[in-house]
Amino acid sequence: MAQRQVADKTNEITAFQPLLDSIDLTGTVITADALHTQHAHGTYLRSRGAHYTAQVKANHPGLFDRVRHLPWREITLDHHDRTRAHHRLEIRRLKTVAFAHLDYPDARQALQVVRWRKDFTSGKLTTERVHLITSLPPGTATGPQLAAWIRGHWKIENLLHHVRDRTFREDDSQIHIGRLPRIMAGLRNLAIDVHRQDGRTNIAAALRYTARDCRRSLTALGLTG
Repeated sequence: MAQRQVADKTNEITAFQPLLDSIDLTGTVITADALHTQHAHGTYLRSRGAHYTAQVKANHPGLFDRVRHLPWREITLDHHDRTRAHHRLEIRRLKTVAFAHLDYPDARQALQVVRWRKDFTSGKLTTERVHLITSLPPGTATGPQLAAWIRGHWKIENLLHHVRDRTFREDDSQIHIGRLPRIMAGLRNLAIDVHRQDGRTNIAAALRYTARDCRRSLTALGLTG
């Protein structure tokens, strides 16, 4: 829907508001990486009529300590799901708790997601706890809805940004002058989206297949029969 080039000698924080200024946010729920769990961002989103679900990490030590030290064992489970794919089993559990006062703009609830993963190939078992806050009042969204939004954010990370980083090696690109980085990012997104819509799940394999015959890329774009 929109993208913005991040200027040299800065980071994504400064591009947050200018990027979203171009989009109607009324009635939306915005998710972002923990880097964007900034008081100014929370205030901005609420002023634009949007709610947020923001991940809390150690870059906000006071907020992080308060949320993670809640008595989560005593809090009722709101949602859990279980999936088995790609040679692994994953179980996710979501808990939510209402807050009257939390040091973040309009924060109304704290959330904890616990993920258990077992890799059947290696036998390795991992546990991950993630803490979040949201401006959504209690009862506004169900446990399954909150879980879907959180998973949707991670899905974007895994299916887009991870592919750009690992398959296209975007961080190693020597193209860094003017608008060219933004143009190349758009082209990478286009390539990923075209292959996804074509039913490809392994983008690296799809790129190798397409590169072996110049006509295949035209076919994928619908330009040839």
